[in-house]
Amino acid sequence: MASTYISRTPSSAGNRKKYTLSFWIKRSSTTVAQYFFHCAAGESNPQTAIEMNTNGTISFWDSTSIMVTPIASLRDVTAWYHIVIAVDTTQSTNSNRVKFYVNGVQQTTFSTASGKTLVYPAADYEGAINTTVKHTIGAYNNTSGHYNGLVSHFHFIDGTAYAASDFGETDSTTGQWKIKTSPSVTYGTNGFFILKDGNSLTDASANSNNFALGAGTLTDLKDNPSDNFCIINPYYYQTGGEGVVINNCGNTVYYAANSSRSAFGSIAPSSGKYYFEAKVFSGTGTVVIGIVNMAWQDLNKASAYAYHDHALNFGYNVSGQKTSGGTNTAYGANIADNDIIGVAMDLDNSKLYFSVNGVFQGSGVPTSGASGTNAAFTLASGANYTAACRLRNGTQVGFNFGNGQYSGSNVVASEGTNASGTGKFEYDVPTGYTALSTKGLNI
Repeated sequence: MASTYISRTPSSAGNRKKYTLSFWIKRSSTTVAQYFFHCAAGESNPQTAIEMNTNGTISFWDSTSIMVTPIASLRDVTAWYHIVIAVDTTQSTNSNRVKFYVNGVQQTTFSTASGKTLVYPAADYEGAINTTVKHTIGAYNNTSGHYNGLVSHFHFIDGTAYAASDFGETDSTTGQWKIKTSPSVTYGTNGFFILKDGNSLTDASANSNNFALGAGTLTDLKDNPSDNFCIINPYYYQTGGEGVVINNCGNTVYYAANSSRSAFGSIAPSSGKYYFEAKVFSGTGTVVIGIVNMAWQDLNKASAYAYHDHALNFGYNVSGQKTSGGTNTAYGANIADNDIIGVAMDLDNSKLYFSVNGVFQGSGVPTSGASGTNAAFTLASGANYTAACRLRNGTQVGFNFGNGQYSGSNVVASEGTNASGTGKFEYDVPTGYTALSTKGLNI
């Protein structure tokens, strides 16, 4: 959401003692303090907020009367988290007045760091939520501390304190917590359900409590709790690559220094057929786009030699060369700024293909199966591969793993065909290929 926020002001007060907030988030940073939710009459009390702290924790607070910060750190920016906060100040036991759930688990251990000492509300306490002041998602008091990440399926329940199990459930096959897309709940007068499908601010409950865009752009992305897409992983790069800047929810990667560094994707399958795109915004004199064998990378990422010649096992560079192990071979067209490089990774047949602006290079045929007609490379069978790029001297690249955007403002302009139905790309996805996402892994 970056500098974006949305808001709604209730026309009448609701139940200020009993309510539930349920939402899914995929964070883009855990080192910058951000406000996910806030409501108040200016800077005055009472005011209520959901605050994301620099240590990865999340706090729910109301003026000086509530402070609940589970010790659990939500550090994984490659994953979706389900948060449920259920408030019922009519309860006789103080710890029952605020219940905080993360991925279906009620939190019982709380942080006291940085002034976040645990405070439960007094009996029958009435806070700012459900008063007739502006309720904002994505910023503090509409103006600062903007949340920078993804959000989906935001429910607010007026008058009932629900458990996490009302909004999610454990998958019987994987054991993972998953979303209930249409939970059976009673929303109450001021309750709402927004961001159900994409970026819609229209209330999906029966209440018509719609939200409005306050500032910025609310982008409709394909990444969601039911289909988690690959990103460029900020926790996994070459040793010495701390200067690599990854933003726009893991889509955009930049490196300024006069030395080569590589960054890598967050999903690394060993079978299947996958397609992704990378748009070069600047620095075409040095960029290489491709993939890496994760087993090799784990063993060699600290090697100085790996920095320059092997950080991408298999890549395509600006001179139209395919490159592997420090060996460059002519293969296709040169790359210019704003060109889009497509990568078709056939792990079933151990073949790799590259396209430039929709045209597969070297007369490669990604649908040729085991024959691998004019494939750029033959891969190791059964190995885990993920996306990779090498950068230096101000290189900036935007990856589209099917989300539909290359950066915050640079989106797919004219969507190509995609028979798999998973992901949104600028150019046609080869038949039999799909996006690098959890749903794509299971097609």
